[in-house]
This record gives sequence, C-alpha cells and structure tokens, in this order.
Amino acid sequence: MNDLQKKISQIGVVPVIKLKNPQQDAAPLSDALCAGGVCVAEITFRAAGAPEAMRIMTQRHPEMIVGAGTVLTTEQVDQTIAAGGQFVVTPGLDIEIVKYCQEKGITVFPGCTTPTDYHAAYRLGLEVLKFFPAEQSGGLAKIKAMSAPFPMFKVMPTGGVNLKNLPEYAASPIIAACGGSYMCPDKLIEAGEWDQITDLCKKSVEIVKEARK
Repeated sequence: MNDLQKKISQIGVVPVIKLKNPQQDAAPLSDALCAGGVCVAEITFRAAGAPEAMRIMTQRHPEMIVGAGTVLTTEQVDQTIAAGGQFVVTPGLDIEIVKYCQEKGITVFPGCTTPTDYHAAYRLGLEVLKFFPAEQSGGLAKIKAMSAPFPMFKVMPTGGVNLKNLPEYAASPIIAACGGSYMCPDKLIEAGEWDQITDLCKKSVEIVKEARK
C-alpha cells in the first residue's frame, strides 16, 4: 500500500458522503468527522456539489484525506484533482479511469467483486480494491474466498456496512478499511446533527480498534 492507503487503513473507516448543500454543510461536517477521529471523507458525485465540498473540506482541514466517490468519467477525475482531492473511488472496474488516475498520480479504488475484476486489477498493478456492494455481493465470506487466489489485495468493503457488522469486517486482515454512509446519513446532515455524526465516528473508530487487537 502507498502512504495514503496506509493512512486510510490506520483510521479503518471511510465515511461515504452525499452533500446536497456543500456551502452550508461541508465545513461543519468536516469538523464533526475530525472531532470523531475520522479525518477522511469520500464525497460522492451523486450530488452536483462534490468538487466544492472537497475544496471546502481540504481548505478547512488540511490534515484530512478527502477524495471523490461514484466517479464515472475522467472529467470527474480532473475535477477531483482540481478540488484538492487525494483519491478516487469508482463503483466498478473501469480500466480507462484506472489508467487515467495512474497517469495523473492519484490513488484509485475501483469497485471489484468478481474473479474477472480482481484479475484485471492485478494486471493494472493495484493493491487495494473497493468491494461494492459488499453485503449484496456476498459480504466477508466472499471477500475471504476471493482472497485465496488473489492474496495480494487488501479490500475496502462498501455497501451495507454498519455498526453491527463492522466488527466482523474490521477483524479480518484482508480488510484495509470499511466504507459506509451510516456515519453521515442524509437525515443527520440535513438536520445539522453534527454531534451525532461525531459520536458515530467515535463508535466506529473504537470498534475498529477493538476488532484489530
């Protein structure tokens, strides 16, 4: 793993965030995440303001590792880089986007769930893969099965991860970190319940810490 991947792995969780109103919410949300010990954020392009949100967060908290999720085009990669984003997450394995990220020198986590995906990722020289949607694709059991022929990969499961199943995921040495929207649900963001988001982050960090003992 590169240095950025190692830092994300040390935190152990990656909030997956959709911000509809970045001018209002990005700054206090970044405060809430860092207060909870989770200085990392995946801002998805599911909302139009993703680049602005990344820019606000990185300026307010230079120590944060901020990247983009749901990246579907090379143009979105460019927008991520311009906004100060440090990593790219794609829902599937798009070889063009992966190579483009490699050319641009930005870390990419492509979504992979099949042996064909893993084999292509191996050929691309990748080390950490997003496993999406995790629970719907077989969860930790499938991740372990896939690790048998592909032991070189660390995995970042996303999709269906929550406080209940986080301990099981985090305890596996295959898992680099777990992505999840449960730390920053829309209802808490829209209500400005930043303390609750901080609390969810603290609980997640503690679960990861205990699971890795």
